[in-house]
Amino acid sequence: MPSIAKVAVNDATIHFDKLYSYLVPPELEPSVWPGGIVLVPFGQGNRPRMAVVIETEAGDDPDPRLKSLLAAAPEEARLTPDLMELVRFLRDRYFCTWYEAVKAVIPYGAQYQPGVENGRPVVKSRMVRPVETIYTLTGTLPEKPRPGPKQLRAVEALRPGPRSRAELEELGISRTTLDGLCKKGVLTAQTRDRPLDLFGEVPFDPRPLTLSPEQQTACRLLEEDLAAGEPRAALLYGVTGSGKTAVFLRLIEQTLAQGRRALILVPEIGLTPQMIRRLKAMFGSRLAVQHSALSNTERLLQWRMIQQGNADIVVGTRSAVFAPLQNLGLIILDEEQEHTYQSESSPRYSAHDVAKKRAAMENALLLFASATPRTETYQAAVSGRLRLVTLQHRYGGRPLPTVDFIDMRAELAAGNPREVSARMAQALEETMDRGEQSILLLNRRGYRTVGMCQSCGHVLKCPNCSVPLVYHKPQQALFCHHCGHRISPVPTVCPECGGKMVYSGFGTQKVEEELAALLPKARILRMDQDSTGRKNAHEQMLARFARQEYDILLGTQMVAKGLDFEKVTLVGVLGIDSMLFGQGFRSFENVFSLVTQVVGRGGRAELPGRALIQTTVPDHPVLQLAAAQDYPRFYEQEIAFRRFSLYPPYCSFCVVGFSGEREPEVFAAARRFGQLLAERFASHPEQPLRMLGPTPMTIVKLNGRYRYKLTLKCRNDAPFRALLRSTLDAYAEEKLPAKAGVTIDFNSDGD
Repeated sequence: MPSIAKVAVNDATIHFDKLYSYLVPPELEPSVWPGGIVLVPFGQGNRPRMAVVIETEAGDDPDPRLKSLLAAAPEEARLTPDLMELVRFLRDRYFCTWYEAVKAVIPYGAQYQPGVENGRPVVKSRMVRPVETIYTLTGTLPEKPRPGPKQLRAVEALRPGPRSRAELEELGISRTTLDGLCKKGVLTAQTRDRPLDLFGEVPFDPRPLTLSPEQQTACRLLEEDLAAGEPRAALLYGVTGSGKTAVFLRLIEQTLAQGRRALILVPEIGLTPQMIRRLKAMFGSRLAVQHSALSNTERLLQWRMIQQGNADIVVGTRSAVFAPLQNLGLIILDEEQEHTYQSESSPRYSAHDVAKKRAAMENALLLFASATPRTETYQAAVSGRLRLVTLQHRYGGRPLPTVDFIDMRAELAAGNPREVSARMAQALEETMDRGEQSILLLNRRGYRTVGMCQSCGHVLKCPNCSVPLVYHKPQQALFCHHCGHRISPVPTVCPECGGKMVYSGFGTQKVEEELAALLPKARILRMDQDSTGRKNAHEQMLARFARQEYDILLGTQMVAKGLDFEKVTLVGVLGIDSMLFGQGFRSFENVFSLVTQVVGRGGRAELPGRALIQTTVPDHPVLQLAAAQDYPRFYEQEIAFRRFSLYPPYCSFCVVGFSGEREPEVFAAARRFGQLLAERFASHPEQPLRMLGPTPMTIVKLNGRYRYKLTLKCRNDAPFRALLRSTLDAYAEEKLPAKAGVTIDFNSDGD
């Protein structure tokens, strides 16, 4: 009896993402399961398209019009039932398509594409995995004909256990000898993925953890949750330098002792090398890594290592939350406040939410950790929905850095127009003269920000996006940081009136140049998106700074968090005001977090630390509280603002985005969506909703498309999502997607 596969196809839109039924040919029956990747004929032209099997059923009386599946991917490409549950979760919660959810869960290298072999459609891997041949001794050498010395040596080499062809060839045993022994049944050859040890140079050097009494108390409380055998969640709130990582290591140790596995998420690629080295030294090689700086091959091999049960610990950035770990006992989100845990492309998921789902599925402990937790997370902890565990003191009793403000209004009045103040330059020089190091944070890459005409005021903007172009000196070009548009050579004459173009503002490249002029002896390392594009650049740069090959580390947000250098005694913050007065309800929270985190990079060893913050508003309460590292008082002010203004955690925040090529049509489509949504909520008065807009997005034009938004303050539950999905269906029935595409984002701060 034939069976029927219900599949979701690739490249569907959110409005037409439904399940399609196909007959399963008898020869494919053993390969077709829920979660399997298949190839289907689709549309009037029956073009081959990738699809994922969502469910199967018996075809008792199949519709004769049903088409048949063309091919199926190997079984190892199949999503396990728990990963399929995550796919369903993503589609329901974040309004993505089935296949977008599948592609989020499995890495690019494990995905398949249509192909043709011998004139027949097949599924082909997007990449060829590097493999190796492994030989195992499975028989005995026959006495006749008498075995030669090479055969005897091969058998002796394999007595302790299987070895690869490369290892045997290094011993002088040729492939011909090995093939001959396989024919005689003495050896068995198997092909396997070539192992990949990304941090093979890190020695296995487990040392006993020395915990402070405060850390011991924290571990004792969290170990209770770890042993509970049910889903638990906790927040480890500790000041910078309080030793949260040591608590992680003890909990991982306990998790492995229980025969379970651990997943550790970090917000930035730059933080993974330090975390990996700590874990590798303590726990050895059963450690896998998942982040975007790996090549597709590396990422796939690590994913396969996890899938085959050969990893006990996984560490990575946001996407590692989908790692196919079985028997998961512990999930850690380090620096949980970071916006990088929110995906900005479909599916627009939050790693927080996916981690909660996984912890619930696996009866695991979910541990959030930060010196500056998200307001929502801290509110959940103080209200008892999470366990709150606190580390109030720096490890070893070291003091927090002292903090001073440099009033940039006084610098300008004194005739210093530079971005680096005279006092900051003096402090950097004194630090360098003592043989110590400094970190400078500037949250803006590039050389100078804006090109403006002196005569008419025209600003050079990207033709595709409504943003100014940024000057990058090494390339002698203007770039758009959103779509990559480039103009070279840099215009000196205004295209509107012929006047002189003047470039103002500042970025990391401009500050690097200023520092070189002010401190000619200083060895400066610039770390931003432009300088870290090469493979392993983060790790190599940080390692060189740790070896004290540089005096000053200048960078964007990636230098603010998690880094630990014993010689860093001075931290400087430039350009914080642009964030302080930015849009979005999280702007104060982001500034407090960034300043607190970067100040905490200093004085982490024996040498005391200090921080200097350049600003035009030194008395601003957010800056003052960040300087004091007083998170509880900041939280009191922030939660009062959130309650008064009705922002999370007192509501859910949803931004419905609209984009299209004609601005009037985009605005009209957004307004009509709002009307359709209001009509549906009118018949459900029990469902709370406040709708703002439509209004232009902060960047109204991006990649040639105009963008508007509706901002919804709502309760993100199943009834709300059902009404939203009903509105999307009505929007599609009126043919409006042709005028403006729709995105739904539950993680935006409204910026």
